[in-house]
Amino acid sequence: MRYIRHAILAVIAIGLITTALANRDMVTLNLLPQTLAELTGYPAAANSVSLPLFMVILGGIVAGLLLGFVWEWLREHKHRAEAVRQRREKDRLAREVAQIKTASPETGDDVLALLEEPRQTAP
Repeated sequence: MRYIRHAILAVIAIGLITTALANRDMVTLNLLPQTLAELTGYPAAANSVSLPLFMVILGGIVAGLLLGFVWEWLREHKHRAEAVRQRREKDRLAREVAQIKTASPETGDDVLALLEEPRQTAP
């Protein structure tokens, strides 16, 4: 199984390296379109950056993964909250059972005292 995982990671790494080598040309990314940059009063050069295309591609993949992880973490909040609530309830019930077991029969529950009494058999 470990060899399969390493083989898959090697194929992915080769694919990423090949993509990076094939897309080394510089591209300019603009934060705002030219007309909107002129309306805001900021020069277009302040809103742009030049990067190799493979960095744009890999950056988009990383940004998508991070956005997906955050989205899933927020979506699963209700499940985590329910698990915490159930764990607290289980701990509370376990403490209550331990307290009932350690209570003396004089101060405890009569039914539990009857159940814990040794049975006497008729001669």
